[in-house]
Amino acid sequence: MAGPVTGLMLADLGADVIKIEKMPRGDDTRSFTSSGGDDVPASFQILNRGKRSVALDLKHPEGLETLKRLAAGADVLTENFRPGTIEKLGIGPQVLLSVNPRLIICSITGYGRKGPLAARGGFDLILQAYAGLISVTGEADRAPVKPGVSIADVNAGILAALGVVAAYIHVLRTGRGQRVETSLLQASMQQLYWYAALFFSTGQNPTRLGTAHPIIAPYQTFRCADGELAIGGANDANWQRLTEVLGHPEWRDDPRFGSSRLRQENREALAEELNAALACGTRAQWEERLNQAGVPAGPVQTVGEALAHPQSAAMDMVVEADTPDGGKASMIGLPLHFDGKNRPALTAAPRFGADTIQVLLEQGFSRQEVDRLIQVQAVCQS
Repeated sequence: MAGPVTGLMLADLGADVIKIEKMPRGDDTRSFTSSGGDDVPASFQILNRGKRSVALDLKHPEGLETLKRLAAGADVLTENFRPGTIEKLGIGPQVLLSVNPRLIICSITGYGRKGPLAARGGFDLILQAYAGLISVTGEADRAPVKPGVSIADVNAGILAALGVVAAYIHVLRTGRGQRVETSLLQASMQQLYWYAALFFSTGQNPTRLGTAHPIIAPYQTFRCADGELAIGGANDANWQRLTEVLGHPEWRDDPRFGSSRLRQENREALAEELNAALACGTRAQWEERLNQAGVPAGPVQTVGEALAHPQSAAMDMVVEADTPDGGKASMIGLPLHFDGKNRPALTAAPRFGADTIQVLLEQGFSRQEVDRLIQVQAVCQS
């Protein structure tokens, strides 16, 4: 997901993103089984809307030369091969920058391009485990679990897009391109801010706390009559408001809960008291009362509930994008606004090689050249 997320972010910011796909079948996610229009999986559509597809055989000499010519007219080239792969192909940074000195080359790897594990391939699950994320996820009395989302992949894609934008500012100022790098390892370890602070300051490995926070309390989910509610009573002001709303002002004088440090040390006892008090009302009832009092609170929603919520719509997080079969489908939108608005790319995710001829002609290839490239199977047009 990492490379496609980078491209999606840049497409949503207005870039013309050309997805180079391998021959003969293209991106591996085209074979995933999630349903989608025109036999294009929904999981492919949601990451590749707004892009165009060019099918190249980079093992064919003329396919490789085609890529170099495309790079000559591009601002950015992103890749997420294993370290050293593009150099072996003959399209390393030195080659590409000699063709286009203003080019930004963005590389996303598993473990980084240097170090004892650099040669390994990277996968989200493996890097989450390696970076320590899985060790702190789950309930204390159970085996560790993977976070439900692809943190390493998605965050690496976002970091890469940020790096590209920073490098583009450098190009505008100096006229010089450069290589920008991130990895699934770095994207995973960046998530450890609180846990790294604990380890560096105490020398002790943080433990699993379920939904609780390692430093502050109460700051976790609690049980109501009809489900779970997240409550953030992290500072003293919110803690005092929370005791009032729940009808237990005596908790303020309880020696177990008299300070933030004591509440954190007695987190389990505090959770028992809160669960007992919240059990007499529903999530909606407590959410309304707590927020009216200024205590941050929100229900643990399903994915469907979150996507359907009016707040998600108001923030343009669900958009209606085109599909390859000419229809429309709901997808995740751009999580940024500029002057209160955004304009994400809503054109359909491309069929494999759908834009090969058009893109090559735009980049100065003659029709005769394109036809010959197709004939020798260096490129493919669906």
